[in-house]
Amino acid sequence: MPRLYLETSVVSYLTARPSSDIITAARQLITTRWWSLRRTHFELVTSELVLEEAARGDADAAARRLAALETIPLLGVTQAASELAGSIVRAHLLPASAFPDALHIAVASIHAVEYLLTWNCSHIANAELLPDVTALVEEARFNMPFVCTPEELLGDAHDR
Repeated sequence: MPRLYLETSVVSYLTARPSSDIITAARQLITTRWWSLRRTHFELVTSELVLEEAARGDADAAARRLAALETIPLLGVTQAASELAGSIVRAHLLPASAFPDALHIAVASIHAVEYLLTWNCSHIANAELLPDVTALVEEARFNMPFVCTPEELLGDAHDR
């Protein structure tokens, strides 16, 4: 089974209270459908960084996020991942404030994960940035995961 790095935004949409915002509500529904119909098609992994991010904010919401993550194996945030994330930021592919987003990409790359699942379309699943980020990751001799949203990985379950 292909390995899939589960980024924090996916778990946030999965466990959040229903939103009245139409875009957020749609993402919540798509994420819930992906979780129930497709997650078993992948070997889910995440990282210590995701746990740290999931633990922030409202205590009840954090508890729901952490409960969803509790059985998912953790990948280490290694020195190599930190260096690769730093390279992404130093190349101005992501702003310094988005270092954690670069670190998600780096952790998944260092550990040769096939997919990185996210709703972060500003810094991670950004079609304008991904070609340059991919080139930098591959130049560093790591494999860039396929970065996508839960909607893109619904497959034929999208119509159900």
